[in-house]
Amino acid sequence: MDNASPIVEIRNLSKSYRRGSQTLPVLIDISLDIDKGEFLALMGPSGSGKTTLLNLIAGIDKADSGSIKVSGTEITSLSETELAFWRASNVGFIFQFYNLIPVLTAYENIELPLLLSGLTKKERRSHVETALSVVNLTDRMDHRPGQLSGGQQQRVAIARAVVTDPTILVADEPTGDLDRKSAEEILDLMERLVHEMEKTIIMVTHDPRAAKKAHKVKHLDKGILNAHLQTDF
Repeated sequence: MDNASPIVEIRNLSKSYRRGSQTLPVLIDISLDIDKGEFLALMGPSGSGKTTLLNLIAGIDKADSGSIKVSGTEITSLSETELAFWRASNVGFIFQFYNLIPVLTAYENIELPLLLSGLTKKERRSHVETALSVVNLTDRMDHRPGQLSGGQQQRVAIARAVVTDPTILVADEPTGDLDRKSAEEILDLMERLVHEMEKTIIMVTHDPRAAKKAHKVKHLDKGILNAHLQTDF
């Protein structure tokens, strides 16, 4: 890792939700730096704010106060339209349940984020084939999700996440729906993305085995980032 500015800079971030007349604080005054090429795990009990923090970093949700800079862009001040454009080129998403479209082949699912990119069909094919090769699924490109195992579906989802060469990858419980062997393979693949492609990954997980693959683990509890529970591996 170099000594340049962090790729993600979070300062004094707070977020609440309204439930009837109540205001429920979800994140309280969070400050956090994430370096380029870092693999960060966010842990904590259910309801601690992990997924909310991930969604704020990814530009899916908006904070009440505070600042998030990703690669120098202050995303908290972008409009909804600007955020949508920013997300499309800067964020790769990896979900627990893959979110693949059942009627499309692996190839077509991976190609989806490129359809609005202005690339030619030939350029899109080159990107998709590279992504398939990274996740070792070139021989399954014409299979639909229903013809693939859970681990293979998650690899397709990871290929879709990296096909646009995003600035950051956000992963929400990426091994939560997988058996132990498939989970290990997915975590090994995520490690490779960090080490070989210098990807920056922010992962929410309940699984200590998954967290052990990360460079750094941060713990959230009741919306507070507990600095005393940081773990470096």
